[in-house]
Amino acid sequence: MLFELGAESVTIGTEPNGKNINLDCGAMYPENMAKITKLERADLGIALDGDADRVIFSDENGEIINGDQIIAVLAREMQKNNELSDNQVVGTLMSNLGLENYLNKLNIYLHRTNVGDRYILDKMIKSNSKLGGEPSGHILLSDFAKTGDGLLTAIKILSLLKKSGLKASEFLRPFNPIPQSLKNLNNIDKNVLLNQNIISLVEKQQEELGKKGRILLRPSGTEDLIRIMVECTDLNLLKSTTEIISKAIIKENDKK
Repeated sequence: MLFELGAESVTIGTEPNGKNINLDCGAMYPENMAKITKLERADLGIALDGDADRVIFSDENGEIINGDQIIAVLAREMQKNNELSDNQVVGTLMSNLGLENYLNKLNIYLHRTNVGDRYILDKMIKSNSKLGGEPSGHILLSDFAKTGDGLLTAIKILSLLKKSGLKASEFLRPFNPIPQSLKNLNNIDKNVLLNQNIISLVEKQQEELGKKGRILLRPSGTEDLIRIMVECTDLNLLKSTTEIISKAIIKENDKK
């Protein structure tokens, strides 16, 4: 497709054998793509996952550009062209706080849903939003499709980048992400999240973070595992908050 559009391209991870789909390549593992983008002195790197519904980019310096940055770019450009419905965008609970803060400056409201493109689409339909997506690279542009389409997103980004006359590093990274800590606790009963001690502790920790960060606790849907996500501009507070909550969850779980 890129060749037909007149782009000079270098391809990697294009030798499927029926077993190596998403194996150390593509949107799930974009590091190699980013490395080769810099090595080849390319203007942009594009990594699709196996079924091409996700896309992650790299700038000319080999720095990875995730779905949150792409949402920010598309929202900004669509707003300029009056293509956003009621100045709103749909993200997920995992969308970085930096994205939300950036959109707020543009007077664009970020709806948050559960993780997964089906939840994003549902909210987009209910809110009549034209744009939605998540950090993993699922991007939905409802004027063109009702599902994530990595190729469509790539063409859209390439077109905008070309028109801008800027480098990818200048155009495709409109905000600085808030530092994020992700921690998985194994062999934890998900009902521990209903424990009043845990609820009270999280409320207290969120008060301490204030507008500098946020806390998200998510149980796995398939195993006894709790995911802890903390975002905060203060790195020391980020680390201490994550550890305080982790220890408390383990302690309450061990009481059972």
